[in-house]
Amino acid sequence: YCVEFRTESLSQHCALETRPYARWMRYLREGHTVCVACQPPAMSAATQRCSGDGHNAHGDKILHWEAIGNSQCQGTWKKIRQLEHCSCPLVHSFIFT
Repeated sequence: YCVEFRTESLSQHCALETRPYARWMRYLREGHTVCVACQPPAMSAATQRCSGDGHNAHGDKILHWEAIGNSQCQGTWKKIRQLEHCSCPLVHSFIFT
């Protein structure tokens, strides 16, 4: 499944990223909608959910995120909705780990 979030805030360290494999962080923006996929390697066997997917978060609850590979690139987002069938565009698509 996938979860759509609206990025509320992010640290300036995301925009400063220059390593080739991590340049995607520079494209994160406040107010953008991002789509995050929950795939089997990150899924809990007991719950069949990914940690941090905002399962019980509704409305204006602020959730925190951190980029893999740069712990200083972090921020907050709000859950918009969960999609059982992922149809995320390639831009602004991420995977839970």
